[in-house]
Amino acid sequence: MQQPDFWSDQAAAAGVSGEYRRAKRRLQRYQGTAAEVGDAEAMVEMAREAAAGEGAEAAAAFFTEAYSALEATLAHLAQLEEERLFSGGYDDGDAVLVIHPGAGGTESQDWAEMLLRMYLRWADRRGFAAEINEATGGDEAGIKSATVTFHGENAYGLLSAERGVHRLVRISPFDAARRRHTSFAAVEVSPLVEEDIGVEIDEKDLRIETYRASGAGGQHVNKTDSAVRITHLPTKIVVQCQNERSQLSNKNTAMRLLKSKLLELQERQRAEQMEKERGELMEIAWGSQIRSYVLAPYQMVKDHRTNYEVGNAQGVLDGDIDGFIREYLVKRAGKAQT
Repeated sequence: MQQPDFWSDQAAAAGVSGEYRRAKRRLQRYQGTAAEVGDAEAMVEMAREAAAGEGAEAAAAFFTEAYSALEATLAHLAQLEEERLFSGGYDDGDAVLVIHPGAGGTESQDWAEMLLRMYLRWADRRGFAAEINEATGGDEAGIKSATVTFHGENAYGLLSAERGVHRLVRISPFDAARRRHTSFAAVEVSPLVEEDIGVEIDEKDLRIETYRASGAGGQHVNKTDSAVRITHLPTKIVVQCQNERSQLSNKNTAMRLLKSKLLELQERQRAEQMEKERGELMEIAWGSQIRSYVLAPYQMVKDHRTNYEVGNAQGVLDGDIDGFIREYLVKRAGKAQT
């Protein structure tokens, strides 16, 4: 970065600058955590000295202070451990998450909206900013689709663990006979790319449509008269945006979302090829069921990739999904090293 011609190639310079910021941030966290450990060790030593001289009361005060300090240190260590699990080129950046209900009409559309709420609450817990780019309301309840951009450190690395099909088992609130129903919804995740990312798109491959936004309500989307839908004909990928003020802004945002999904497709195809070369099957495939949320006759949420499960299903639906994400990332990191 100190080279005189560093900024002659702005795209490369921006990439290096980003790497520098990430490395500096991690180093500062490590140094801060190391200092906390040193302070805690000093307090423990002072407690031992107090126990030998000043008595149990003074020692207890030092030990209490050391315990409180170590609790904070453990939280910081967990954060450093989480960062160790990210190795992809886009893991530290923002993410685009798309939710589609499966077959089943109102049941699956309502389940899709429950998932949308779960991820929005998770983002709030993590301190991430969540921007709903598009949400199309269901026929009676729920949503037919939703696209959300998450802004925060490691957003894509974390949310990549959520890609796949999510299954819900519950007593249906839409069934007068109060029967148990099973619903499915698919979650797609891609990295939010920069405007100048090297993804080539031929205009002839695009079908661009405009329509009036008609979302599920004010809690989901700002209604406009300039919503844009873009279909990439070769891949059949469809993106939509309806939350911007103008048609041009919606189109620009939709194009960025399309580039993100095309990039994710390229990365996934590359990963599949590597798995084939190693003679392995892809563990995560589009259309695979990754997690079950059971609300009746008992409560349990279980991830089928890691066998991690919890009994507090409502807590999970309120956004407490970090345990599932962490278990999957640990398993994926271990598999990558073998």
